[in-house]
Amino acid sequence: MSDLTLDPRLEADTLPVTELGLCQVRLMNDARFPWLVLVPRRPGVTEVYQLSREDQATLWREATALGEGLMKILDGDKLNLATLGNMVPQLHLHVIVRFEEDAAWPAPVWGQGRAEPYDADGQARRRDEILAIIEGLDLGEA
Repeated sequence: MSDLTLDPRLEADTLPVTELGLCQVRLMNDARFPWLVLVPRRPGVTEVYQLSREDQATLWREATALGEGLMKILDGDKLNLATLGNMVPQLHLHVIVRFEEDAAWPAPVWGQGRAEPYDADGQARRRDEILAIIEGLDLGEA
């Protein structure tokens, strides 16, 4: 992984997976939801508009490609993409596959019960799924 300095809360709540052209890909450590967090490797950036236009396009390509891949393999009902930053100012984008039967549906996932951390096997399975999706991605230039 790069030497990107993560906000302490991102570091505590997520697990590293890999890196794409722009973003560090992290897995939210909550097995209730297939939930990725993409963190652009640009120091000091707190808002999407602070990224160059090229980086903005790359962020969107990476997020939507990962989201589409997860939706396909997991047969999700809805893809949630969000940047909030109220609690964690470092720019990060949530990519969450939702199911009508999930623990929070139809509400947002934030503030819904306690996180259920992945066990080692669950984390390895989810990481392998993500890496398989990334292997098949076409993240060509806009």
